[in-house]
Amino acid sequence: MTTDHPLVTVLTPVYNGEKYLAECIESVLAQTYQNWDYTIVNNCSTDRTLEIAQSYAKNDNRIKVVSNSQFVGVIENHNIAFRLISPSSKYCKVVSADDWIYPDCIARLVEVAEANPSIGFVGSYILRGGGTEWDVTFDGLPYQSTVISGRDICRLTLLGGPYVLGIPTSTLYRSDLIRSTDSFYPNLTPYADVSTYFEYLQTTDFGFVHQVLSFERVHERSISSSLRMIGTLTPNLLRNILEYGPVYLTKHEYEIRLEELLDNYYRLLAAGFFNLKDKEFWIYHKRTLEELGHHLYSMRLAKAICVKLLDLLFNPKQTIEKAIRRLKTD
Repeated sequence: MTTDHPLVTVLTPVYNGEKYLAECIESVLAQTYQNWDYTIVNNCSTDRTLEIAQSYAKNDNRIKVVSNSQFVGVIENHNIAFRLISPSSKYCKVVSADDWIYPDCIARLVEVAEANPSIGFVGSYILRGGGTEWDVTFDGLPYQSTVISGRDICRLTLLGGPYVLGIPTSTLYRSDLIRSTDSFYPNLTPYADVSTYFEYLQTTDFGFVHQVLSFERVHERSISSSLRMIGTLTPNLLRNILEYGPVYLTKHEYEIRLEELLDNYYRLLAAGFFNLKDKEFWIYHKRTLEELGHHLYSMRLAKAICVKLLDLLFNPKQTIEKAIRRLKTD
């Protein structure tokens, strides 16, 4: 490790990723920043994932392939990967097996981190899409802002402001934060990486590069697609406010935001009623509410359904357009 170019450990936890893994690995090999090592953690894949990963490891000694002895969940596989980062690395960069990073990704993220030692995470814009649909996701900080207080960015996020924290592929982590715990992702929820921000930004700051540095691939089999189908974002927002709201918000802010998110949750359930969501949808949300200490109240749901019904009746144009979009999707 040199002062100008600290070691970065790159991680790719993967399960059955043969379709896109080579493209992912090639994007790491194409980095302009060269002081990195790369660990690919194969989670008992049944396709050619292991073969592909090993073929690259044979040709570059910076690449190491580790295979789990038994299958684990997605979040645990990430935590296994985090426990394998090099002891001499200063930063860690996750690149999901479906995704890839632009050639100057690591260099630009490290540049901001090195210039600001208080930073725990550095984010950036990300190109997201697949097929014919593409967009640049996540709002950014004001252009003149490269560093923002960790507490300020968490308050902004919890209060429903623009989401700038990003996803693992778009973010650089400081390695000493990872080494400080056995489970860097602190829970097993689908958005455990977001919980990590709330945990560590209490004492660190957040950096941001105003540039598209990575690509998130969206397809039918992707985890993000399945999460959107069942509507997991709203319960996760509720979970975050319950766990971290008291840490970052005033009592008054917390109470108002909690009630807003509960209203949003019941609007989601009312939409699920009219969209004829299956049994899995209702089991998931009933269980999630109970886990969060909020039972599914039938009267509140009935009220939300009535409000939704009135909206459908008095906005016929919007209702027809939604129905047409749904038919096209089906």
